[in-house]
Parts: sequence; C-alpha cells; structure tokens
Amino acid sequence: MQSAILFFSISIVTAGLTIALAVLGASAAQGKAASTAFEAMARQPESQGGISGSLILSLALIESLAIYALAISFVILFANPFTASVLNLIKTLP
Repeated sequence: MQSAILFFSISIVTAGLTIALAVLGASAAQGKAASTAFEAMARQPESQGGISGSLILSLALIESLAIYALAISFVILFANPFTASVLNLIKTLP
C-alpha cells in the first residue's frame, strides 16, 4: 500500500513540475519574442505589419507548447499508463 501512495505522490509532483516548468519557459519565450518584436517595430516602423503577423504566429506556437505540457500533466494525473502495472505489482507483493 505504501508503494501505491508513493507512486501517486510522485505522479502528482511530476505533473505539477511539468506544468510549472512549461509555464516558466513559455512566459520567458513570449516575453523575449514580444520584446524583440517591439524593438524591431521601433527601429523600422514601415515593417510593422509583417513583424506583428510573425509575432502573433510565434506567440501562438509558444503558447501551444504550454498547452501540450498541460495535456501531458493531465495524462500523468488522470490517465497514467503505469497505474495498472503498479497496482498489479502491489497485489503480488507480500
């Protein structure tokens, strides 16, 4: 029984760390992308349309990585593929 508690505790911590690290990385990348785009628009105002379009696309792609991490953490929490194996292993232990 202790093994099951340990397994589920580690799963919860792993899911939390996954989303925390993904959000930190995504927010840093979005800040850097926006900063660079605004600098470029300040230097060349005539190219603002192309830069803002590229910025929106890159921000969407960066945000999708955070959403993928959220999906992975949901899988770890609610549909963990190792749950059945761990529970079967625990049943066989004396």
